[in-house]
Parts: sequence; C-alpha cells; structure tokens
Amino acid sequence: MSVLIFIDQTEGHIKKASYEVLTYGAKLAEQMGTTAEALLLGTVNDDLAALGKYGVKKVHQVANETLNHVDAQLYAKVIAEAVAATGANVVVFSHNQTGKAVSARVAARLKAGIVAGASALPDTSNGFVVRKTVFSGKAFANVSINTAVKVISLNPNSYQTIAGDGTAEVVALNVAVDASKIKITHVDKVSGEVPLTEADIVVSGGRGLKGPENWGVLLDLAKELHAATACSRPVGDAHWRPHHEHVGQTGVQVAPNLYIALGISGAIQHLAGVNRSKVIVVINKDPEAPFFKAADYGIVGDLFEVVPKLTEEIHKMKTGQ
Repeated sequence: MSVLIFIDQTEGHIKKASYEVLTYGAKLAEQMGTTAEALLLGTVNDDLAALGKYGVKKVHQVANETLNHVDAQLYAKVIAEAVAATGANVVVFSHNQTGKAVSARVAARLKAGIVAGASALPDTSNGFVVRKTVFSGKAFANVSINTAVKVISLNPNSYQTIAGDGTAEVVALNVAVDASKIKITHVDKVSGEVPLTEADIVVSGGRGLKGPENWGVLLDLAKELHAATACSRPVGDAHWRPHHEHVGQTGVQVAPNLYIALGISGAIQHLAGVNRSKVIVVINKDPEAPFFKAADYGIVGDLFEVVPKLTEEIHKMKTGQ
C-alpha cells in the first residue's frame, strides 16, 4: 500500500504543478501511515533523486520516449499498470490539462472512485472524504470515496509546496508501452513568455483598455512583475490579443498567487476561470463592476492613470531609485 503521485513533465522538465502535488501526496501518505512514491512517464533532464526533498521515497520511471508527448489513452494504460505493479491504493494527479485528461481514464481502468479538483487533504478519520470546489468555485462539496483504489486530482495552487531534505530512490519500472495512436504533425509554440498555467503572477486586461493600441500600459506592468499576460473573452474575440491569452470558463483556467485585472467587469464566466487565484486585485473606474465583489483589493479609478503610477512605484522598489 502506498500513495502514488503522477509527475507531469514537458520538453524534458518537470512542471511546476507537480511539486505541489508531490508535497500534497507525501503529506497524505504520512497521514495514512504509508509511503509516498512518484511516477514519471518519459525522459527528463531534471534530477529525479532530488524529488525526495518533497517527501517521496521512491520515483518510478517508465523511460520510454514515446511517453514524452501526452497521449491520454496510452498514459492511462501505463499508469494503471504502474498502480498494479507498485501496489498503490491512492493515485494523485494535478488537476491541470494533463491530469484532467488522464485521471478519469485511470479511474475507469482501475474501477476506482475519483475526486476531480480537490482543494484540501482528505479527512481519513472516518473513511476517506475529499473536499472539492463545485459550481465554478462558488461552493465546496465533501465527497466520500469507498473503493479499494482511490484517485484524486488536486486543484493547482490550493496546497503549499514545501521542500525539505531527502533523496528519493529512482527505479526503472518495466511496463509495456504500446505505440501511440496520436501523430503530432505541427506544433505552434509561444516563446519568450511566462506560460499562463505556470505563472505566479498574471496581469489581465479587458475592454476597459479600449483597444489593442493601449496594451502597452498592461505590458509594462507585467514586465516589472515578471508576470504572464492574459485577457478577457471579448478582447480575444475582438483579436486585440492572441487567443491563447483568453482566461475564463471557456478559456484557460488559472490559479496564480496574484491576479491583477485591468478594465475587466468580472462576468461570471470570467470569474469561473480565475477565482482560484490566491489574491485578486481589480482596477476599474466603475465602482459597480461585479469583479470588486470577488477582489481582495480594489482600486476605483482610471486604469490609464493608476497603472503607470503603480508600475513606476514597483520599478522604484526593485531598483531602489
């Protein structure tokens, strides 16, 4: 019996969300009185033994290059076989793009109960009860899993990543890997930017910026903060900004430590994609903008006056000038 934690990777490097899941899984294993182990599919350039500092004792690696690209069906088959081989009774994923695609398939193969989008450690005092967000983050549900094997996907940025001391044993896991049924014919890659899903800080703009020619005020702030840039759906639909920057229920869902909204009214569809942010700052000249109800901090004012001053003060703090 153990907790098996899936490590998500891309282009030879472990994704940031995986460190949070490793900490979460290790704490869950400690709570259950068992061991925490990790599973990596494919090959990476990172030091896998160093993952021991997040609490895992062993890292199982299926070092097959076919697995360097996500194929949800193939991943599910390999992970299910890894669960059987390791004897794990809890499998933990990040509730990110890969986790959403793979975790449910793994649960189906294992005939396991699953909680997608967990927000806290399970309560194991009387059964196995997992808290998760529902209704686009407006409420919580406590879900009991009664199956022998249990699957959890953890909402990104909902559990603190803790690194300590320790080294993990890295072992090769011998699992048959079929040929992928997916053929990659073309890749459009955004370079030179902080990926939205990995960003600690996101600066986002809406129609209050009045047009693409005014986006410089947002970009200057984002540059000072080393933040990713995003936009509301109307902005994306109007082609003011690239489609991949659209955040919200129908776009990219983000959970940064800091989300700054400039000129965004805060429709429910937008809130559904950003309400897991640790801190939300809203700058809008309309005091009745719905976004203020969800904000931790709000500034009622003209963003074209407020934001340059904010950017200037941040620059002074950074440079000491």
